Amino acid sequence: MSVNKYNKHILVLPEDDANRQIANGFILEQNINDTAIQILPPPGGWTKVLKSFKDNHVSGMYKYKDRMMLLLVDFDQDEKRLDKIKSQIPDALKKRVFVLGVQSEPENLKKNIANINTFEELGKNLAQDCVNETDQIWEHELLKHNRNELERMISSVKPFLFH
Repeated sequence: MSVNKYNKHILVLPEDDANRQIANGFILEQNINDTAIQILPPPGGWTKVLKSFKDNHVSGMYKYKDRMMLLLVDFDQDEKRLDKIKSQIPDALKKRVFVLGVQSEPENLKKNIANINTFEELGKNLAQDCVNETDQIWEHELLKHNRNELERMISSVKPFLFH
């Protein structure tokens, strides 16, 4: 579904299909305004996410002041990846661009959480944490590094994304 680019909205650029499925699960949560979020096709790799963002989305973010973006990447145990990505985001857009992801890979997270069988279930549970202001899933060892970025994102999107 496409968003209305003139209203507050967020575009999600997932690294790969696993991250896309997590994002799809997120919007399945009943308290998410699915008309204010759009999942884009995955480019395949965190460097390609960054390239796609710079080549295809930066100009749109300047044009549409109510647009935000989430870059959903695997951190592959690279503690410097967040800084590498953030250094490529133009200063004027830094407040509207967020970077989240699993410390290793989504497959590791899914198999380490009880009663989660699909990436979509994982995404729905992550959304429930956001809506309910809990951190049952977000505090997992493979996700807790997202805390600061997640708090920053939630404070920006909560008014239009959560019912």
